[in-house]
Amino acid sequence: MPKRIILLTGEVEAPHLRELLVRHADGLNVEPVFDANGLHAAFAAGGIEETRLVAFLTSVIVPAGYLQALPGPAYNFHPGPPEYPGSYVAGFAIYEGAQEFGVTLHEMAVEVDTGPIVEVRRFPVEPGWKFQDLEAEAFRQVLQLFVDYSKHLATDDTPLPSGVEPWTGRPRTKAQAARLKGIEADMTEEEIVRRYRAFG
Repeated sequence: MPKRIILLTGEVEAPHLRELLVRHADGLNVEPVFDANGLHAAFAAGGIEETRLVAFLTSVIVPAGYLQALPGPAYNFHPGPPEYPGSYVAGFAIYEGAQEFGVTLHEMAVEVDTGPIVEVRRFPVEPGWKFQDLEAEAFRQVLQLFVDYSKHLATDDTPLPSGVEPWTGRPRTKAQAARLKGIEADMTEEEIVRRYRAFG
């Protein structure tokens, strides 16, 4: 079993996710980090040969050298399905009229949201949902995904089986989302409402 887990996530989620992991393994050192500086400090501290990296809903990009230094795969819990890699994916799904969405557990790779996929859980997008509604359901689903895999992540060095399906979508970016948040004078009312529902 790993002796140490670097948990790359938000400050609100960290204590709850840490508790889920240590519940399965007494003495496991779970070290939450919240940003690139914290990640650099965690790797600089050493002990990487007995460390696993787990990312949960983070926008921090992990450098290739860090991924290569780890003894096994790092894992990321992504709040979107393989059709929606990248950022602000709930907003893009609403904007594009997706009828189905999902969450993904995958190995981390140098290129963001491209690593082998362990599991995808899909669910329907209800009529009338705004991006906040979709994000809330995606959070519920991805948290349950973390719960279900927490024991393996905390106690088992073996890589999780992967390759269940490929990534198929083009990566969405913050810059693309920022452009779609804008309103132009010549837009139709339909387009304005569509952008509001998708990006606020």
